[in-house]
Amino acid sequence: MVKYACPEGIEETAGTNAPEGERFAITRMARLLKVSTSGYYQHVKRRARAVLTPRQQRRADLEVKITEIHKDSKGTYGSPRITAELRARSEVVNPKTVATVMASIGLEGISPRTFKVKTTAVDPQASFPPDLIDRHFDQGRLDAVWLTDVTYLTCGEGDMFLCAIRDGHSRKVLGYSIADHIGADMVSEAIDRAAATRGGRCRGTILHSDRGGEYTAHLTAASCLRYGLRRSMGATGVCWDNSPSESFWSTFKHEEYYRHVYATKSDLVAAVDSWIVFYNTVRRHSSVGMHSPDNYEMSLQEAAA
Repeated sequence: MVKYACPEGIEETAGTNAPEGERFAITRMARLLKVSTSGYYQHVKRRARAVLTPRQQRRADLEVKITEIHKDSKGTYGSPRITAELRARSEVVNPKTVATVMASIGLEGISPRTFKVKTTAVDPQASFPPDLIDRHFDQGRLDAVWLTDVTYLTCGEGDMFLCAIRDGHSRKVLGYSIADHIGADMVSEAIDRAAATRGGRCRGTILHSDRGGEYTAHLTAASCLRYGLRRSMGATGVCWDNSPSESFWSTFKHEEYYRHVYATKSDLVAAVDSWIVFYNTVRRHSSVGMHSPDNYEMSLQEAAA
């Protein structure tokens, strides 16, 4: 308890954090401050009414959680993925509510736009394997089809190329390689990594690509033969024949690559490594029930067990 010195020699006794009404006589305060006691009580009532209603509190809680999820996604998630993440945290919410809250606090996801630097250089002397999938990229199980492509990147030290191999069913990136040139050696390296991810259990898997020279080369054919992969190629100049790879590059570039400037090749390689880990382990994918590819494959294994 502490004593308070008041104007005109008045002393009142109360706790240090006590409200004004408990520390001083209301009538005495009103007279000293030259206000009416009724005005004071009206002020108290207005403050009481200012307490958030349950609906307002719910809205405030959602704003905090949505902002946190949006930040954790590196600013890429829109309302569908944020809704999925909230539901995974046992929140009962619908996408329209999430979209409304996001709009009110100025948050939005990344919307990929079509853009591609041409990297497919066809060797006119090459022979092409047939198209074994006819645009049936997802055949309902893991390791039925692997999809691969190469895309162009650049940094302050020059041009780079990224080759990736993904599972057509889970969308997981199984293997990838980055080089300062485009060629069969980078494809072969990506194949080695993809096969290692699957523990070498990929015999009979279809490896589908475009007709770029890096895929028709003898080195790529030898790598496929070593692991028992069946080569498949779409038609020349028809993007729909390898559309999941085109979509993957669009996602990567709009969510990561276009949003940063890379001074060195090592900076670019580190960014690619980090984003692919995020893509495989965290990023929710609409084609696999809003799971990450790793979580989706885990759920398949648990169901099979």
